[in-house]
Amino acid sequence: MRRLLATTSCILLVLAGAACNRGSGEPVVGLITKTDTNPFFVTMKHGAERAAATAGLDLQTFAGKVDGDNEAQVQAIENLISFGAEGFLITPNDSKAIVPSLDRAHKAGMLVIALDTPVDPPDAADATFATDNYQAGKLIGEWAKAKFAKDGKQAKIAMLDLNPNQVSVDVKRDQGFLEGFGIPNGDPNRIGDENDPRIAGHDVTDGNEEGGRTAMENLLQKDPSINLVYTINEPAAAGAYQALKAAGKDSEVTIVSIDGGCPGVDNVANGVIGATSMQFPIKMAELGVEAIAKYAKDGTKPQNTAGKDFFDTGVQLITDDPQAGVEAKDSTWGKQNCWG
Repeated sequence: MRRLLATTSCILLVLAGAACNRGSGEPVVGLITKTDTNPFFVTMKHGAERAAATAGLDLQTFAGKVDGDNEAQVQAIENLISFGAEGFLITPNDSKAIVPSLDRAHKAGMLVIALDTPVDPPDAADATFATDNYQAGKLIGEWAKAKFAKDGKQAKIAMLDLNPNQVSVDVKRDQGFLEGFGIPNGDPNRIGDENDPRIAGHDVTDGNEEGGRTAMENLLQKDPSINLVYTINEPAAAGAYQALKAAGKDSEVTIVSIDGGCPGVDNVANGVIGATSMQFPIKMAELGVEAIAKYAKDGTKPQNTAGKDFFDTGVQLITDDPQAGVEAKDSTWGKQNCWG
């Protein structure tokens, strides 16, 4: 009955411009990413497409207009509910604000999988396939701490975060970096409230190159002595480098980041980024699609061996400037494995 009703609903969705089943009769799975421009999510989409084709699922994809666009993700879920999808994968733009929509999806009998960014509370999704973002931040913090100690430098740090929404991935990476560098975290559930004199300040980037450039310009005006830059992701790092280069400070400042995409690894090889923590978005997408395929077949929900709903998809530090006591791979390995 749900599929018969969905067929009628699909006619209305077509008129509204929403994605619908192509008439193949395959179970439908959705992928809802933060944006469709960030290379990380583009790669994730490609991985999901391949996995869905292998599993015999009809993949429908949606994305926010910009990082932080919760409303577009809410509408995407409504479309998938109306169509009668078996479930969907989502990288939430707002971990808390999206939860009521996830609850509606559950009431419609759908499986909800969070990718990359956990929802808040985490159990609002059936499972999360993601990087341990705290560990990703901690690795680049440990590398930076070791490098600055070896060079005998006192750090003055710019923190280039995501957006003001306190998204869990933003908070975890930020606080992981601080722990790795040896700076007390303050409130472990928030960013931007550290009082350590080594922190020049925080600014937001929306996770893109333009935002990274603007944020770096703002913080340089506040404190021209900045010599270490933490960035939420590699597009923001690329923008920060542009601002530093324009200010004639690119050779004086170390940038660390998180992503491990092929362009980011190239920037490690070229000396733009000192070290980055590589994630594996293709693995996230593949595992998520496989979980929904199994759910569509027999109603089984994913559960790992510890009986928990978080599945760590791994992280690897990439640098061509290795530091004692910090395990890492070089950019050659990174180019062969970028985003896995």
